Amino acid sequence: MLVKPVFDRVFVKKDDQISSTAGGLILPDVAQEKATKGTVIAVGPGKYAEKTGVFMPTVLTVGTRVLFHPYAGSELVVEGQSFYNMPEHDVWAVIEDE
Repeated sequence: MLVKPVFDRVFVKKDDQISSTAGGLILPDVAQEKATKGTVIAVGPGKYAEKTGVFMPTVLTVGTRVLFHPYAGSELVVEGQSFYNMPEHDVWAVIEDE
C-alpha cells in the first residue's frame, strides 16, 4: 500500500455486510446492518499527549481484528482497495478469538 496513516490513525478494512437472511431473503441497503468488525491494515506511529507532551504509541497492530462504531471513519479508496481511516480511539475492542 502506498498510503500510511499519521499520528494515532488506523486504516481498517471492514468485513462485508450481510445482504441476505439465513432463510435467503435479500435485504435492501437501508435494512442491512452496518459492519462493525474489521481488520487493521495499517497504523500510524502514535501521537503526543496535549497536556503533558508525552508520546503515546498506538496500541493496535496490522492484522488485528477489531470492533468499532458502525459510523466510524471515513472511507478511502486507494488502488481499488476500500478501507476506513479512523482515530485509534474509535476502536471499541480487539477480537482475540472468533
